[in-house]
Amino acid sequence: MDTSTAHTERIATRLGALHARVSGTGRLTILWSSMFVDSHTWDRILPLLVDGSAIPRRFVLIDPPGLGLSDPLLRRSTIAEAADAARDALVALGADEPVDWVGNAFGGHVGLNLATDPATLGSLVAISSPTEPIAPDLRRRIGLLHPMLKLAGPVGPVRDAIVEAMLTDESASTPATLQVVLDSLQRPTRASMSLALRSFIIDRTDVTDRLGDIRVPSLFVASDDRGDWSPADAQRAASLAPGAQMVTVGGARTLVPLEQPAQLAAAVLGFWDQLVD
Repeated sequence: MDTSTAHTERIATRLGALHARVSGTGRLTILWSSMFVDSHTWDRILPLLVDGSAIPRRFVLIDPPGLGLSDPLLRRSTIAEAADAARDALVALGADEPVDWVGNAFGGHVGLNLATDPATLGSLVAISSPTEPIAPDLRRRIGLLHPMLKLAGPVGPVRDAIVEAMLTDESASTPATLQVVLDSLQRPTRASMSLALRSFIIDRTDVTDRLGDIRVPSLFVASDDRGDWSPADAQRAASLAPGAQMVTVGGARTLVPLEQPAQLAAAVLGFWDQLVD
């Protein structure tokens, strides 16, 4: 992989400056990561996407608002506002044509919002991104942990719950994989992560009825070990979005790019190949 163009940027948006890592030249392609973690969850898949893409691409790996090395969140927000911040970022990046969007969990939720506008996105890959709000029992469990996260940060039972939600047992038992998650948890402030949790998970709304408004080619990626968005859930969502496809990646929970980069890269590259004129 050619790293000669790699650099970092801080991109001003309505939700603060977003930290981004940029590499390559060509079609603008955004990789937006999941809640709790940051752009380093893409590190294993990025070389596969660079080497396998049929066209040159400028990859921009973004730490979401309030997470990673992006500016802290200072107030409650919404996924819709995060999508508006993403639009701010695209303007700042000089996007002069629709971009390809690859989003993991939170990143997929943002992409679903943007995908109703074909002037903004050329395609969407939404990975492990439930279109329904969180289930009531999960909401209650998160509600119990949320004050602990705000007070003490991602330690003890809070850290364990996050890891359990993000990684399969096998992945969590692999030191290098686990360390990517643990390192990500240490970068934001406690207050910022708490606000992000409230804004982008607890307050997440049902977008199922808006899937019919998607206007770009889309790939919905499910994992085989995430209980709140099964392959059947992803297939139902894809059936509601015009022209959407669905694929299942085995051996993963939420952080599919980190856990199964080769499987996911093959699916994404195959999808992109269909879009090349």
